[in-house]
Amino acid sequence: MWHHHLLVFYRNALRFKRTFIVNLLGLSSGLACALLIYFWIQDELHMDHFLEDEDRIYTVMENHHQTNRIMTVEASPGILAEALREEIPEIEDAVQIVPEFYSAAFTLSYGEQNIKGKGEYAGKSFFDIFSLNLITGNRETALQENNIIVLSRNMATRLFGSPQAAMGKAIQLNHDKSLAVRGVFEDLPSNADSKFDFLLPYQMFIDRGVFIHWDNHNTQTLVKLKEGTDINKVNAKIENFIKGKFPESLVTLFLKPYAERYLYGTYKDGKLADGRIEYVRLFGWIAIFILLIACINFMNLSTAKATQRIKEISVKKAIGASRKTIMQQYFLESLLLACVALFVAVLIVKIFLPTFNEITGKDLHLRFSISNMALMLGITIGTGLLAGSYPAIYLSGFQPIAILRGSMLKIGGEKWARKSLVVLQFVLSIVLVVGVLVTYRQIRFIQEKHLGFDRSNVVFLNLDGELLKDGNHFISQAREIKGVEKAALSGGGVVSEYGTTIGVEWKGKQAGESVVFGQQGISYDFIEALGMELAQGRSFSRQFPTDSQGLIINQAAANAMHLDNPIGQEIQFWGEKKHIIGVVKDFNYASLHTPIYPWIFRFKGDRMPRAVVKIAKGQEQAVMPRIQKLYEDLNPGFPFEYNFLDVQYDQMYTSEIRVAILSRYFAGLAILISCLGLFGLSAYTAERRMKEISIRKILGSSKSNIVLLLTGEFTRLVVIAIILAIPLSYWISTNWLQTFEYHVHLDLLYFLAAAVTALLISWLTVGFQAMRAADSNPVKILNAN
Repeated sequence: MWHHHLLVFYRNALRFKRTFIVNLLGLSSGLACALLIYFWIQDELHMDHFLEDEDRIYTVMENHHQTNRIMTVEASPGILAEALREEIPEIEDAVQIVPEFYSAAFTLSYGEQNIKGKGEYAGKSFFDIFSLNLITGNRETALQENNIIVLSRNMATRLFGSPQAAMGKAIQLNHDKSLAVRGVFEDLPSNADSKFDFLLPYQMFIDRGVFIHWDNHNTQTLVKLKEGTDINKVNAKIENFIKGKFPESLVTLFLKPYAERYLYGTYKDGKLADGRIEYVRLFGWIAIFILLIACINFMNLSTAKATQRIKEISVKKAIGASRKTIMQQYFLESLLLACVALFVAVLIVKIFLPTFNEITGKDLHLRFSISNMALMLGITIGTGLLAGSYPAIYLSGFQPIAILRGSMLKIGGEKWARKSLVVLQFVLSIVLVVGVLVTYRQIRFIQEKHLGFDRSNVVFLNLDGELLKDGNHFISQAREIKGVEKAALSGGGVVSEYGTTIGVEWKGKQAGESVVFGQQGISYDFIEALGMELAQGRSFSRQFPTDSQGLIINQAAANAMHLDNPIGQEIQFWGEKKHIIGVVKDFNYASLHTPIYPWIFRFKGDRMPRAVVKIAKGQEQAVMPRIQKLYEDLNPGFPFEYNFLDVQYDQMYTSEIRVAILSRYFAGLAILISCLGLFGLSAYTAERRMKEISIRKILGSSKSNIVLLLTGEFTRLVVIAIILAIPLSYWISTNWLQTFEYHVHLDLLYFLAAAVTALLISWLTVGFQAMRAADSNPVKILNAN
């Protein structure tokens, strides 16, 4: 029996070559798309799932309760870890890790080599919680001493040639501190979101003179709970832990699984608002949509060719074949086609995976593991059964006597079922098209929106070594380079690496009122280098020696402090009296997902880690080599590192940009497959109505009347799809845009563009079949019937 079914499948593939090829292209494209998305989703879901006992490892999160909102952050006081370990019995261990802001880049030197790497300060019990494998060294004592370093395999190999050769060697940190190598750990796996090249003892961070207090939130705290611990009970115990140590604090604590940091990283007013998991869900639905469209395409094309196989079915039924046997045959044929489509899909994936990796920023590989093979097979079987279900039921339901007599009986509702499938196809396609248009416009809005400062042709440089001690010398010489318009110093970056504080007091501040301010130390000319506009007052100036105690705030800060006339007003900043000399118009350093921060710029004359250089338009290629030479002449032995501000800003929206690019491709694929389905149904309709068309032509109908007759029916279907798709796409687009604090408004043009696109494509697709039908010879058709 199976041999017979295989033979029938092979013969029908040869007999209906065009239908077979179109079906194969539709299903293989849909499966390839689904496989690519599956590999991407699988990688996303595995991010940060690499620690042993990961179900017991948590990050301590803070809710900062402000007057008008709650801000959720990972930062916490450096003394929190030890206090939690000692006072909360359910916590087995705790460790502090200094976040990237304080430890992003160091220069490691050995012999003639100077390598810039990312390091982190970590507490003594780091390896008890963060289960990295030590190649050399003792995990229990690796971070116990001061002035030591633990390297990654990659960094040890770059500096010494091998991990074993690194042990016990002395290396220079930033050319001014000698450190002994006490261990080498395996490189962090590819599914680790945060990576670092080496670890330094937390005591070295304290030795830098960092203010350690319950109100200074400058570390990340990880805890490991005892087995069987109820997380809700622990959260209840630690909620007001900091308030118990520092009654003035308005910070509450809660624990979040470490493995969820990557996917669930967005909070609004203290509540989880998802994060990257939204994109995982989005692409999961896109994969389902495209597979559904491909299956519908198969159904329509199969039923379109039904009349050419009806007599085959009637003969089989007449000689005793049951409906079950006929259904088995068609299910098997669709499964076989799905298997062939899977083979083609795997080839497509193999060809396009490098491009897909480039777009997504991943390093995915086509691995034929048992789990992957099982999933591929499951998707293929599911697709085959779904695609073959309607044709099998439809074709097996014909009565042989009626067919042989020339009068084909219709199964109830089959006509509307096919039309409903076409409507569903176009609903999904239109939703995808609207989504692509809205995403593209929002990305353009992000890239073009004026943020309150000029990010074009602005370079941020990392200052190390001697330049960190005397950055003004570098700045003064940089200003002499032709093409440099402005140069200044900054205590941090713009897109990231800025600080926050609640240590601000002002006249009229209410009891219990709390506002988190962004704060940044800057030098002369910083405001001008970034092109910020002054709303009131002035910028820092060398003509006013008292500016060392001056502050510049933004309009949001003035509003937060209820200052109608802020210039000259005195405020307490970190316990010191300061006075406001200027107010800049509001700007947004952070992502447009977040509102504008109240901001305070304080004057700091020197010892700042960043230089800001504004370059004249079109002079970047000429200026940058000269800046690099100046840097290397003044700071030998330190690698030259820089970032253009506009590039850094775009990197904040990498996820959105990638979503926009992928959605564009997937929407195009969905429309293409939908057209194949429409092509199939229009072919079916034309085939069924050829006798009617021939009679109309003999009675005098024109070619244009015939085309309008056939296209009108499908136009109605597409219009119905448009009516259903517009509210659905509006709801989806509105929800996505609400994740941004600032976004475009939904324009009617997005929906009109998607509707017109669907109509034009349907007219072209159906028009081709209608033209063929209108050009047919009515005499031959009537003789054949």
